[in-house]
Amino acid sequence: MNGLLQGATVYRRGSFCKRDIAFWQGKIVEETALIRQEDVPAFPGIPSENCIVVPGFADVHVHLREPGFSYKERIQTGTRAAARGGYTTVCAMPNLNPAPDSLPHIAEQLAIIQRDACINVLPYGCITEGQKGAGTLVDFAALRPNVAGFSDDGRGVQDEATMREAMRRIAAVDGLLAAHCEQDDLLRGGYIHDGEYARMHGHRGICSESEWRQVERDLRLAKETGCRYHVCHVSTRQSVALIRKAKAEGVDVTCETAPHYLLLCDEDLQEDGRFKMNPPLRARADKEALLEAALDGTIDMIATDHAPHSAEEKARGLEKSAMGVVGLEFAFAVLYTGLVKSGIMPLERLLYMLTDAPRTRFQLPPMDFSPGQAADIAVFDLNTAWTITPEDFCSMGRATPFAGQVVYGQCELTLAGGKTVWQR
Repeated sequence: MNGLLQGATVYRRGSFCKRDIAFWQGKIVEETALIRQEDVPAFPGIPSENCIVVPGFADVHVHLREPGFSYKERIQTGTRAAARGGYTTVCAMPNLNPAPDSLPHIAEQLAIIQRDACINVLPYGCITEGQKGAGTLVDFAALRPNVAGFSDDGRGVQDEATMREAMRRIAAVDGLLAAHCEQDDLLRGGYIHDGEYARMHGHRGICSESEWRQVERDLRLAKETGCRYHVCHVSTRQSVALIRKAKAEGVDVTCETAPHYLLLCDEDLQEDGRFKMNPPLRARADKEALLEAALDGTIDMIATDHAPHSAEEKARGLEKSAMGVVGLEFAFAVLYTGLVKSGIMPLERLLYMLTDAPRTRFQLPPMDFSPGQAADIAVFDLNTAWTITPEDFCSMGRATPFAGQVVYGQCELTLAGGKTVWQR
């Protein structure tokens, strides 16, 4: 892949600069040196003077559903969706069949990735055999070279002794534990947030304590064991306060939240499965606390928790629909429109949470536009409005609470490993 972006506005290491960027055989080169070799035309259809160029986004929390659930999503469709959204690396959660709890099982997943993925996909290994949140721990040392980290996402590890031993063993192999924090005995059959909407409409609620109580326990264990600890999809103000305090005490902890928790709350709920996810949309006070934490650095990164289901699974209303929504194809657009254009968050902070922070924490290769780097970049048009239209998604999943919204920030071009993987 050869091409030239002239006069581009480039995000690099926390700030913007104007520069020409040239690509030769998929690698970034000094533009003037390249022109001496051969005249390279600009990318067709990319008005780089009106766009921003950013390192490819990294999403550390996606569900690609293969192997085992290809009727919901396939690695081919999920990574195409990611490329359309400007992502060049995703970390795939272990809610699979077989679950990636051993070398033979993860080999099946890696084979599909090798065959079908158009971007970089790093799988998670399980914490427990069968990804049950209980029972026998996996062989962390054997899996470590093949995984982004270890998680039983979808299930919280219920037993404290099991979690302590998992952290101890993961720390011993310099791994990272990404925790789905959910205490089962506090769920009580709930399926949306235990708030005003649930009470007014006769729904069973999920209390905030079911999340923050396990965050509290895990932070104590992380401090005790020295494990690199990451909290998935933070949704409550109590979790934020606990993580902020733990960071001040030197605990090795990071966390993520998702676009829907920053932009929506239970006041936005409708009687539709596209508003159902786990954790649920919380109260307005929780959303405000999450925004504050995203701005002050308590929340390190934003991940989509892209969780596709079949149309039938999402058509059963709030009570009976499967939990999970999609987001890879428009995450930047809804965040840019809802946070940056509204003046809530600087663009530099949003991009940091989508690029530098996940790459650093998950030990991914940096992308700083240095000559010789394989191009992992995305180009976004910030000025043209477009409508989120599920029927046009690359993903097999269609359920999102943002359907029909008019947004800004459309991905024009994505290069992963020097190859064009998306061009509008």
